[in-house]
Amino acid sequence: MKISKHIHQRIYIKNTLITFIIISLLIALASLSRTYKAEYDLSASNSNTLSEASQKILRSLTEPVSITAYIKEPNLQQQLTQLLNKYRRFKHNISFNFIDPTSVPEKARELNIGPQGVIIVEYLGRTEKLLYLDESTLSNALLQLAHTKERWITFLTGHGERSPIGQANFDIGLFGKQLEQHKIKVQTINLAQFSTIPDNSSLLILASPAVALLSAELNIISEYIKNGGNILLLTDPNNPHLNTIEQQLGLKKLPGTVVDSSSSLYGIDDPTFVLVSEYSRHPITINFNSISVFPISSAFITDKETEFETEVLLSSAQKSWSETGEITGKIRFDVDSEEQQGPLSIAYALTRNLPNKTQQRIVVLGDGDFLSNAYLGNVGNAELGFRIINWLTHDDQFIEIPNNITPGKSLNLSNTSIAIIGFGFLLILPLLLMLTGLYIWHKRKKQ
Repeated sequence: MKISKHIHQRIYIKNTLITFIIISLLIALASLSRTYKAEYDLSASNSNTLSEASQKILRSLTEPVSITAYIKEPNLQQQLTQLLNKYRRFKHNISFNFIDPTSVPEKARELNIGPQGVIIVEYLGRTEKLLYLDESTLSNALLQLAHTKERWITFLTGHGERSPIGQANFDIGLFGKQLEQHKIKVQTINLAQFSTIPDNSSLLILASPAVALLSAELNIISEYIKNGGNILLLTDPNNPHLNTIEQQLGLKKLPGTVVDSSSSLYGIDDPTFVLVSEYSRHPITINFNSISVFPISSAFITDKETEFETEVLLSSAQKSWSETGEITGKIRFDVDSEEQQGPLSIAYALTRNLPNKTQQRIVVLGDGDFLSNAYLGNVGNAELGFRIINWLTHDDQFIEIPNNITPGKSLNLSNTSIAIIGFGFLLILPLLLMLTGLYIWHKRKKQ
């Protein structure tokens, strides 16, 4: 069949139109792809997608979020970028940038940035300082920033306590300033002048009094506890001034100072430094991954039956003990004394359900130095302090996000299977190769 000129023109126009339409569609799709994004997580455990809990938090954040990572290591920057991109898929007004701490030395000193770096999360003028970043840590930080409400806490004064506004190394003024930044208002009270705890206070803090409290003051605090008041009790080794209150709570302080021979593994020569890296499953320590440092600690035991539910919050290492002698030179555990072998409980969390359907919360900690100006910047001390305050003031909205484990990444074998594989590769397979080689050599020799 001969194709006429007219038919040839029609085919040419048709092909041109089809080509034009296809190119136009491709251009339109390319333009739409730049405006709209469609992503699908095809991994078996949705490991590339934020959990539903994190997505819910992001939906509640109406204003922009700013994240600044003072980190120099490129590999770590890349890992953080991958994590933060997951958040930007659900909230586009999250901005983040990386800053080399060595390029801003004044800011590094202000933020007390160590060699591991730090991440600052900012929302509505409030900030959270993170030393470790994963989905759980970041989501909980955003949750705290979104739901922070103004709270008042009261520090007892008049007995040489650590001051929340003091600048001395012994005081906790730096922690007091950081509390104010988190909308936690700090006030002080001298019970010798005012005989009641302020009604607007959600927490009373007794921070290592240097002299004894008056009996009338002890009675006021005792009534405050009986009526369901929340308390943070910070004491130190051989400090007897809070013994009456400790006994009321059903706790007994062990004599001596907790020493830890394993602290030298972290480059610390002073055995009185207790480092805690493993934590109990308590709301205060959920998803808490940082080491906390306690310079001079005392330990507690439960002394008697009490109406409070007691839970060990912090414990020293296995190689620790309560040293009752002088801590000079080479020290060792004395079996024939009142010293006790670790692990020892240096902090307790106490709770009691009240008739008005609320819960009374108390934390007793055998070291006030860990929040002092001299030691607040050590690893996770500040974060642990905030967690304790948040829990005591009933602002404990932490969520626990389990890590996604991709199927097929782990192989669990029984002892029998391990033995068969071991003998197979180390004995049977080499023996078979030797026999095969001998057989081939013998056969070729005959030829």
